[in-house]
Amino acid sequence: MIKMDRRAALALMAGLASTVLTRPAAALMISDYSDEGLTKLEAWGKPYLLDFYARWCVTCAAQQRVLDSLIEADPRYADILIVRVDWDKFGRGELATRLAIPRRSTLVMMRGTTELGRLVAETREDKIAALLELGVA
Repeated sequence: MIKMDRRAALALMAGLASTVLTRPAAALMISDYSDEGLTKLEAWGKPYLLDFYARWCVTCAAQQRVLDSLIEADPRYADILIVRVDWDKFGRGELATRLAIPRRSTLVMMRGTTELGRLVAETREDKIAALLELGVA
């Protein structure tokens, strides 16, 4: 495992974050998936959430609204980087195959290369909150 100081970790997050949404109470960190970015995250060792989504997916949009709400309500969740994996581009790719992702609207909490938990097509706030808790515990 590669150790990083705070400055290197912040630089990594800044480099990964191609899209950042902000809210008054907390910031939601979202990065688009890339092989290189994922390799860096795996070495970083902090929890991150893989969000297999499609722009046209109603369930994915519902999950995003729940994530927004939870992060606004509990700023601890804002420290979890969300890596959005576009299903239309990567749904049949190496990452989805390796993790056995069955469909879009799949959320996977990771630390390094270890899966901490996953939800498939789940939009209930309590279930998504429980998944996020795995990233702050």
